Amino acid sequence: MGQPSKTTIIGVAGGTASGKTSVCTSIMAQLRLDFPDHTGFVNISQDSFYRDLTPEEHVNITEFNFDHPDAFAFDEVVKTIQALKAGQRVDIPVYDFVTSARTTATIPIERANVVLFDGILAFYNEELRDLFDMKIFVDTDADIRLARRLRRDIVERGRSVLSVLNQYEKFVKPSFDSYILPTKQHADIIIPRGAENGVAIQLILQHIKWNLMQQPALHPSRKSL
Repeated sequence: MGQPSKTTIIGVAGGTASGKTSVCTSIMAQLRLDFPDHTGFVNISQDSFYRDLTPEEHVNITEFNFDHPDAFAFDEVVKTIQALKAGQRVDIPVYDFVTSARTTATIPIERANVVLFDGILAFYNEELRDLFDMKIFVDTDADIRLARRLRRDIVERGRSVLSVLNQYEKFVKPSFDSYILPTKQHADIIIPRGAENGVAIQLILQHIKWNLMQQPALHPSRKSL
């Protein structure tokens, strides 16, 4: 693990639909229960940092691999996390998955004591990886991930079953094997079954709350460690 800092940055990686967001949601919910008067808990998705597609890529969007490292603006991600670590304000892009483009809106973050950064390639870039105080890999069976992705993309993103399956076979699975799974070796903690693994979630929470308790300004109103 990296050296603890005033702002604790935690990376959460794993395959598509592995349960990364659910893990982050569980951790955030518990932190907000234990520190109800504190607002410095932030969850940022790597998906917000998809780079803008070129006009040609938009025209041939079915041939674009959104699970490839080149799909993300890693330089922008690194600068954002560095700024948060330094206690600076940042503006997080808002990405529209229906249009496959960023919107004009942004989400401002003024300050943060704990940042959860989740994404399929959260550990791929070494410079970004080195900014994390803790690295978590959510490890979920491939069949479960595919089923979840089908539900998500059909319901939330208006895609057909056939298009989701074609994309999975052509891009998602090969990218997982080539770029995502190898980053598992960088994890400090591996969570099988995602948010269903309550024991792992509690261990992570203990570590986060221990870091928070080192900051005199924070006084949890509920029992912590």
